[in-house]
Amino acid sequence: MEQWPGGKEAAVSRSGTADRPRRRYAPRLPPEQRRAQLLDAAFAVLQRRELHDLNMEAVAQEAGVGKPVLYTVFRTRAELVAALLERERERGLEQVADMLPTDLLGADPVIAASATVEAFVGVALQNPTRWRLLLAGPDNAPDEYREAVRSSRAGIFDQAEALVRMGLAIDPRWADMDSALLTNSLLTVAEMLGRLAVSQPETYPRERIEGFVVSVVRLLAGPAGANG
Repeated sequence: MEQWPGGKEAAVSRSGTADRPRRRYAPRLPPEQRRAQLLDAAFAVLQRRELHDLNMEAVAQEAGVGKPVLYTVFRTRAELVAALLERERERGLEQVADMLPTDLLGADPVIAASATVEAFVGVALQNPTRWRLLLAGPDNAPDEYREAVRSSRAGIFDQAEALVRMGLAIDPRWADMDSALLTNSLLTVAEMLGRLAVSQPETYPRERIEGFVVSVVRLLAGPAGANG
């Protein structure tokens, strides 16, 4: 009888090795494509869980790669989180810039003010996962990200204040209003409403939030002609 070299145990070993499924290897990708793939995977994981629950194993599994591949791109979880938040911050800025009204000449000041807040809430509702991350101000985000948020807010502030000034200029009732303080107030309200919109959508649907915005701004404006 023919024997396998090495005897029966070697034959069993060979048979077991042959029957065992091969380990799946991720196809090679250019560094930037791999980085984008892994960030997309992290974002997908965060659609199902909170930021503090994000772990490297879940991201690797979502991307269909081994953890060593993930660690060649992002050495730590903190590095991955920082990169993801920075990317979403940039995309969020683009969203806001695209949705903010650009021409309110001749518009009622109530419309000018409320449109700014409504635009902000609108982008939050377009991509709840992104804005849940950005508006929650996660405590475990790196300091570098917090500074980036402050910087990006300054850009949003400049755009919003330009709209507010436009609104103030077309109605004498608003002539004495401090545009910077009003803009800060509007953005603070917008952030709060955005958080409610993405975290409790059943309790605070878009229609409820937009109605609240219009009511508050009309209250601030006062009755037509009051100061005319």
